[in-house]
Amino acid sequence: MNCDESVSNSVWRYARAARAHVVIDAADYYALMQKAMEAAQQRIHLIGWDFDTRMHLGPGRRLWNLPRKAVNPARLGPFMIWLCERNRSLEVRVLKWNFGALKYLLRGTMIIDLLRWWLHRGIVFKFDAAHPVGCSHHQKIVVIDDMFAVCGGIDMTSDRWDTPEHIEQDPRRRRPYSKKLYGPWHDLTMLVEGEAAAALAELGRDRWVVAGGDPLLPCAPQAQSAWPPGLEAQFEDVEIGIARTRSAWHEVPEQHEIEALFIEHIARAKHFIYAESQYFASRAVAEAIAERLAQPDPPEIVLINPRTAEGWLEQAAMDGARVQLCHAIGEHDPAGRFRIFIPVNAAGTAIYVHSKTMIVDDEVLRVGSANMNNRSMGLDTECDVFIDAARPGNGHAAEPIKRLRMTLLAEHTGMPLAAVEAALARDPSMIALIENAPRGGKRLDAFKLRALTETEKTMADNALLDPERPEQLFEPFSKRRGLFRAGGFLRNPREWRRK
Repeated sequence: MNCDESVSNSVWRYARAARAHVVIDAADYYALMQKAMEAAQQRIHLIGWDFDTRMHLGPGRRLWNLPRKAVNPARLGPFMIWLCERNRSLEVRVLKWNFGALKYLLRGTMIIDLLRWWLHRGIVFKFDAAHPVGCSHHQKIVVIDDMFAVCGGIDMTSDRWDTPEHIEQDPRRRRPYSKKLYGPWHDLTMLVEGEAAAALAELGRDRWVVAGGDPLLPCAPQAQSAWPPGLEAQFEDVEIGIARTRSAWHEVPEQHEIEALFIEHIARAKHFIYAESQYFASRAVAEAIAERLAQPDPPEIVLINPRTAEGWLEQAAMDGARVQLCHAIGEHDPAGRFRIFIPVNAAGTAIYVHSKTMIVDDEVLRVGSANMNNRSMGLDTECDVFIDAARPGNGHAAEPIKRLRMTLLAEHTGMPLAAVEAALARDPSMIALIENAPRGGKRLDAFKLRALTETEKTMADNALLDPERPEQLFEPFSKRRGLFRAGGFLRNPREWRRK
């Protein structure tokens, strides 16, 4: 099976993982990846939306030193050179979205790092421009020796590091070579080992060639993977599903598996859906939620979002769409089963949610790069992985999925894990848990709908900055596009409010 053959319209590949583990927040993830990359024997393949060579992975030298020193550098840039100097047969391949390449000129020592990478025979760095105008390469994948891989929402770049405590004004949450601190940040990713990693390696090699790189041969079989030492896996011998989004580009066909998978997973929910997403602006996802809520005995749906999107353009487009979709969904949700909550830390500062995950009935767990917005459904290059405990041989995955949901709720509510478990044992409603949780520390605040300006309504209704398909970028006002397009399940709130 090659990279363009899918198992179904919603899944590219199923493959078993000897081990799998979900890492919460980037502090642990970066430290684990430092250990994993140190164990690399043949190849490290980094695929991402952004990389910042100035970021610190974990312990090590923090000053500029020769890469042959015994103690590893802490910064990503020198660390990759140190690895290649220590293992002369190691290949490092880095693929980054091409947009924003000029901003590297403003990142100080990053230009020096990239020059040193370019001069090193073991490292090849490429910009990915293999997509239509207006689209982006948004995957966040790492593959080591084709035996260990990562897929999720965490980029190896600045302004991402944080701990689950999300401490106010944490001095460790500092921009590279700056005294300026950034705000609390929440994220997730999944580690996999074995056949599932080999599948992600194939996907990565295919993307490398599409982006103009020389073909990469699969790595030779080896005895051990780069699984971080001392990390006890949450899942063992579990089947992993992989789904993609990709725009058509030259001879590369489009893929909309992630959109189809969202619709399937929402439709099958019997009791609840717990989800985290940077945005809530997808017409397809909102319609699937509204249709499920309109049926008898609907599930409880809890969505964790940031208070607002980053940047004024995204705020106008994504925040406005969220308000409009919430109004439209509310028409089909008289019992109030759908709720959006905003996490804040103990000081009351909103925590930025960058994670992209969904748990359905403690049976399905999905983690990836795709947000609940239109771009992730049809424009950008995305990859999600998921575990379905209802699949043959996966029944043992249900308990770890449940424990992960409890862990995330404990992080966001500031409650001890045991207290969350006890509360949900008495009353399974997550909404009740959140509303009755203590308010003195970390907590989840209810998302409050605000009034939109006419400009915001127009931008949201027509999805001007968040189209579903590349061709819609050039037809901004059309009945075939927008949150409330002709024939869709949801109606524009402005239309039904007039009645």
